[in-house]
Amino acid sequence: MSTPIAIHTDPSVHSTKDLKFLEIRYLNGPNMWTYHPVLEAIVDIGELENYPSDTIPGFYERLSSWLPSLIEHRCSYGEPGGFLRRVQEGTWPCHILEHVTLELQNLAGMRGGFGRARETSTSGVYKVVVSAWHKEITLKALYLARELVLAAMGFNQMQLAYDVQHAIGQLRDMIDSHWIGPSTACIVDAAAAHNIPSIRLLDKGNLIQLGHGSRSRYIWTAETDRTTAIAENISRDKELTKSLLRACGVPVPEGRIVTDPADAWLAAEDIGLPVVIKPGDGNHGRGVFIELSNREEIEAAFPIALQEGSDVLVERYIPGIEHRLLIVGGQLVAAARGDSVFVTGNGVSTIAKLIEDQINSDPRRGTSENHPLNFIELDNAIRMELAHQGYTGDSILPSGTKVRIQRNGNHAIDITDEVHPATADLAVLAARIIGLDIAGIDLVVEDISRPLAEQGGAIVEVNAGPSLLMHIKPAIGKPRPVGEAIIDQLFPNQDQGRIPVVGITGSKGMTTIARFVASLLTLSGRRTGLACSSGLYLDHRKIDHGNCANHKSARRILMNRTVEAAVFENGFDTMLEEGLPYDSCQVGIVTRIEPALHFAHQWIDTSEQVFKVLRTQVDVVSPTGGKREGDILPEIILPTGAAILNAQDPMLVQMADLCQGEVIYISCDPTLPVISVHRQEGTGPTRGKRAVTVRNWEILLIDGTAETILIRLDELQAKTGNHPVETAHLLAGVGAGWALGMSPDLIRTGLITFLQHQEKQSIVYQTF
Repeated sequence: MSTPIAIHTDPSVHSTKDLKFLEIRYLNGPNMWTYHPVLEAIVDIGELENYPSDTIPGFYERLSSWLPSLIEHRCSYGEPGGFLRRVQEGTWPCHILEHVTLELQNLAGMRGGFGRARETSTSGVYKVVVSAWHKEITLKALYLARELVLAAMGFNQMQLAYDVQHAIGQLRDMIDSHWIGPSTACIVDAAAAHNIPSIRLLDKGNLIQLGHGSRSRYIWTAETDRTTAIAENISRDKELTKSLLRACGVPVPEGRIVTDPADAWLAAEDIGLPVVIKPGDGNHGRGVFIELSNREEIEAAFPIALQEGSDVLVERYIPGIEHRLLIVGGQLVAAARGDSVFVTGNGVSTIAKLIEDQINSDPRRGTSENHPLNFIELDNAIRMELAHQGYTGDSILPSGTKVRIQRNGNHAIDITDEVHPATADLAVLAARIIGLDIAGIDLVVEDISRPLAEQGGAIVEVNAGPSLLMHIKPAIGKPRPVGEAIIDQLFPNQDQGRIPVVGITGSKGMTTIARFVASLLTLSGRRTGLACSSGLYLDHRKIDHGNCANHKSARRILMNRTVEAAVFENGFDTMLEEGLPYDSCQVGIVTRIEPALHFAHQWIDTSEQVFKVLRTQVDVVSPTGGKREGDILPEIILPTGAAILNAQDPMLVQMADLCQGEVIYISCDPTLPVISVHRQEGTGPTRGKRAVTVRNWEILLIDGTAETILIRLDELQAKTGNHPVETAHLLAGVGAGWALGMSPDLIRTGLITFLQHQEKQSIVYQTF
């Protein structure tokens, strides 16, 4: 069971007009509210129950002036301005808290627009639910929103002002520290578009698992589990990279490693001026000096380059513009051009001031990964560039005088469509020689639309784990679908990286069914993980004791790259307080619903609320569209999902309409009208609708009008002895095996084997 997030209150707040958080939970998966992670806060508004927004003088004006972007919130009116209209007409604090929390997250750069505010059975106590892609970030946004709403109400005259930009800045700092960067996000988003699940493996950083179990892959920004350590190490060694490329006929600049400033000058004389000096194993262009033509410049550049790497490389200068070509899986998918950066004098300002006013003021520049251009600092490299032209940072330029500040700065101009095919082929070859599945190839050439050989161009670097931001968010030109290209390489032929997942919930009986289904999958030859209330299992081996029917244990199975199928018991309380640990399942089973068992917990008071929690298991069943027969784990696409529901429970019959996949009814009474109707709907040219039932002591597999006898219960009893297993539980497991494509013979054998391993007790075959 999850632990509620700790609630910290401010003891300095004595007003009875307050928003008090009684409890906050993180639902990290599909839940009763939505398919995505949310924070659910229990909020006591106390006396504010008597103060809807239209009764508070100045509240609307303060709120709309502090957060004018709330005009975009549609709310129940379904149009821009809808929420602010509700505020004018009168709405309650928790509804406002919901919208303000979401807007603060959006303004800070964190996506997510789902929110709900609902009353509980206790007067003045509400549930506030908001999208939460990262628990800590959304929790901070929730507290900041509370402060803003209370300040806007103005009951405390000392809190009538609120620094919105400071609040947004705090959230942005947290996003920069805790959330994945845009390069990783573009791959994760592409995976989601292909219905490929993702799991973040570290709370900080960009290590992501795509897919589940044995079909999963890893990415770390633009590196994957196919990026070998050997290839990465080769790419870091620029001299080794050049020697390998040169041996294969790829044009690279002449050069060598040098030991000291004097040796650098000797190498430059030997190669021929001008030259380039750079770290032998640096990155991101730091410590790189271009077109150096005299001894003073060369010797001055040496120590700066050495600071950025373990050694220094002197190369022949290649005239032209630097370009970055992104190679993914042996294909050119994007290309960007670097550009020189200049300032223009005004006769008054120093060059240092012009850099700030004319360059760093560009909103596209910044320190985060969301900015396609970096700030320019007056560092040693810039000072040397200025000195090369006869200036310093303190020089005041005459009006109209143009001075270059940086050569080949950020690669922010998309030129993908201009790359000559021969040049693209050379870049692909370079990536292949080094052994990289994803590579950033830096080359210098005057005209990218012409072959390198015609103009003396050359490849100057090969980079592992290249930044993708320049391609997904170029300063000039159209974004390129680089995330899509990486996903297509990792998961070809529409593979979704999924293993069969079976989820079981209900009011009772889940553990027995979970163990039975897991034993069937193991018998079928799949390495199966099981998380249930009796422990955590890998095949028949128990690897953790205690109650493991929880989110944490399920994630351990989904992250295990040896697991080929997974079965999860999802108790009502776990679904209510944590959500489901997976976004989709092939089979979802709901055993029975007894609402009274769940009342008086977390403000659950009605049968409708119980239904809403348990229906989540049916909501995530894979939709129709795949094959129903065949292998349990097809090579490409999993079969259509199925919900296994008890036809004797009216609430589960109602739940059947919510399933996007197939519905397989189970029942110990084959004469139920719902079974008859279900069978008739499957007759004719369409495939039969299926059910598993018992008639005359025979377990029947029903497919439309066709019936197959699986086994007689008295025969089963004779083979297995006396065991206290409800017949309905056996039928649910049989239905799951059938939905997974298992043959009747395998299911029959699995049923006998499972019961033979149960403890020796008197047999009790019961109905629901």
